[in-house]
Amino acid sequence: MLPLTFTVVMAAAVVGYASEQTDTSSGGGGRSSFGKSGEAGGQDPQDQDPSATAPADDGNAYTPRRTEQNARVGAVFEKDDSGDHFCTASVVQSPGRNMLITAAHCAYDSDARSTVNDLVFAPDYRNGEEPTGLWKVKKVIVDDRWAKSQDEDLDVAFLILDKKKGKQVQDVLGGNTLGIDRGFDNEVKITGYPTSRNTPISCQNRTTKFSDTQLRVQCTDFEGGTSGSPWLADYDPKSHTGTVIGVLGGHEGGGDEDDVSYAAYFDDDIAKLYKHAQDED
Repeated sequence: MLPLTFTVVMAAAVVGYASEQTDTSSGGGGRSSFGKSGEAGGQDPQDQDPSATAPADDGNAYTPRRTEQNARVGAVFEKDDSGDHFCTASVVQSPGRNMLITAAHCAYDSDARSTVNDLVFAPDYRNGEEPTGLWKVKKVIVDDRWAKSQDEDLDVAFLILDKKKGKQVQDVLGGNTLGIDRGFDNEVKITGYPTSRNTPISCQNRTTKFSDTQLRVQCTDFEGGTSGSPWLADYDPKSHTGTVIGVLGGHEGGGDEDDVSYAAYFDDDIAKLYKHAQDED
């Protein structure tokens, strides 16, 4: 099957992101300990972007600058931001301009056999600051087979957001496209929110094939809280868009080691789920 990227016309993205950020760490639990959701611990990575001469695929985590690209990634909380953030999500383009992508295990309670109905999204969350505020999730879309059996190959969820101040999230932040059948060898940037930190971390490396349905990558310090982190390929600074080819999750909920992570391969099942999410909006 030929590689496929879903594209939707974008509004202008946010501007004014440039400064370096300083990290402060905090402890905390989170709502879940499955995979890489909601567990604190580990050592903080270097607090800066890599230099212009640094290799793009070194696999070492760093604290990214505030940029338009990074602003589309945010921390996921329950109800409000008074508790710990326990997962990560990002804006993906859709006709309704109001969609996020994350891991299914971040948004579906397998014990209660229902989606989590009180999630909020804090894009570009840093040290308690939320440049565009909290966005309420109004609908969670997961594959029925994930709901029944937690099939690791379907560990993907789409979240539909409410408007905020009359605007959709994509109108404010822009959005990345969704990449289907992009193969197993891709250079990606992964950005996520460890529960132990109040700033995000990023890492760049090449993905490898773990199985016919799972991607694997080596990136340091991706611990609890980073489930749902987007695996972004082919970022174009002119259009301010990249292509999400995976989200941290899948095998072992994303992995049981901080320095090795997994993602379900985006195939026709994920394409159908994306279309279903649009229809449900």
